[in-house]
Amino acid sequence: MEKSMAEMQREVDRYISQFKEGYFSPLSMMARMSEEVGELAREVNHQFGEKPKKADEADNSIEMELGDILFITMCFANSLGIDLEEAHNKVMHKFSTRDADRWTKINTD
Repeated sequence: MEKSMAEMQREVDRYISQFKEGYFSPLSMMARMSEEVGELAREVNHQFGEKPKKADEADNSIEMELGDILFITMCFANSLGIDLEEAHNKVMHKFSTRDADRWTKINTD
């Protein structure tokens, strides 16, 4: 079952709303996001780089780290009243106009 971005944001909000603490402050969420991006970098380095995991390191995955980043992004957006679907549309418009001829397109003839 596919979910829209709005549905995912509501799902995250329902989850966070069950706790008295609610959303963390923007500064705390920025720190958490940085931490999660670091964990993603570590997984990518283990899988594609020159630093394999040690035998005693926990299994993790790029998929789970991306999921963590998506979750904290939704928390951040929700706490600031940002509609990520709208933000996505604005960014895609920016890329499709400003960068329309920046990259070599695949011939679709």
